[in-house]
Amino acid sequence: MRIRRIVAAVSLASLAVLIAAEQDTVFRVDVRLVRLLATVKSNTGDLAGDLTKDDFTVFDSGVQQEIAVFERSTQSPLSIALLVDTSASAAVKLKEETQSMLRFLDALFREGHQDDAVTLYSFNHDVTLESSYTRRVKRIAKELRSLKAEAGTSLYDAIFFASRSLRRRDSRRVIVVVTDGADTTSVKNFQGALEEAHNTDAIIYGLMVLPVSSDAGRHIAGENALISLCAGTGGRVFAASLGEMLDTAFDDILRDLRTQYLIGYYPRGLPHSTERFRQIQVTLARPDLRVLTRTGYYGGDRDVPPTTRKQEGPVRKPRHQE
Repeated sequence: MRIRRIVAAVSLASLAVLIAAEQDTVFRVDVRLVRLLATVKSNTGDLAGDLTKDDFTVFDSGVQQEIAVFERSTQSPLSIALLVDTSASAAVKLKEETQSMLRFLDALFREGHQDDAVTLYSFNHDVTLESSYTRRVKRIAKELRSLKAEAGTSLYDAIFFASRSLRRRDSRRVIVVVTDGADTTSVKNFQGALEEAHNTDAIIYGLMVLPVSSDAGRHIAGENALISLCAGTGGRVFAASLGEMLDTAFDDILRDLRTQYLIGYYPRGLPHSTERFRQIQVTLARPDLRVLTRTGYYGGDRDVPPTTRKQEGPVRKPRHQE
C-alpha cells in the first residue's frame, strides 16, 4: 500500500511538472489580436470603401500575416474620445469651436451606427472627464458650453487617459483632439501618450485651430508633435481656422470614419527582437490606391506606477454622469 502511495505521489508530481511546462509554453505565445483601422484613398484623394480582404496584405516585422478579422466601417460602431483644449490661449476660440463640434456630433449620430458613442474630456493643467460615453448630444452640449479656459496644456495626459477609457470599448476606437498649441504641463511625455494609444488600438485625429488672419502665434513644435502622434496611429492633422474651415475639417474626419476598414490578425512567425515596438506594413493589390494605418504596436503593456494625482486618473466632475 505504501509503495502504491509513493508511485501515485510521483505520478502526480510528474503530472504537475508537465502541466506547469505546458502552461509556461502557452504563456509565452503572443495571442493578442492586433487591430488596425485603415483608410484607403486614391492618388487624387478620393476614399475607397468597397475593397475586400483579398485586396490587403499585412506584414508584421517583415513577415506576412493571415488576416483573421475584416470589417467595413458600417459593421462596427465607433467609440470617440473628444478632447478639448481649455488652456488659457484657447479662451477666445471655445465658443466657435463648440459650435463646430456640435455640428460634427449631430452628423455622427444622425447618420452613423446605432451604437456609436462619445466621451468628452477637457484639458488644461489638469485633465477633466466632462461626460462619460453617451449618444446624448444635449448632454455633451451642456458640458461644452460650460467649459472655462485657464492655465497650461496637458495634451499628452489627455491622450493617455482617453486611451485608457477606450480600452473597455468593444468598437472602433478613435481620439479627436481640438487644440491650438503644444503640450506644456503633462506628467506623461510624448512617447507615453503614443504608446498608450498604440496599446489601445486607437487612431488619433488632430484639429489644430490656427489664428484667423495670420500665422502669428502658431507653435510649430507643438504642431509637429501632434502630426507625429496622428500619423503613428493612422490618423491625420487638420490645420484650420475657426468657422467654415473647422467645419470642413470635421466633415473630412467623418468621411474617413465612414469608409474605414477594421483589420485584425494574430502575430505568427515573428523573428526574435529585443525591440518592444513591432513595425507593421499594409500593402494593397491596386497600385492606384494608398492606405493610412498605424505604423506598429508594442509587444506588451507597460504600466507606470502613478507618482502624482494626474497619473492616477482624470479629474471627474462632482455629479452623476455614468
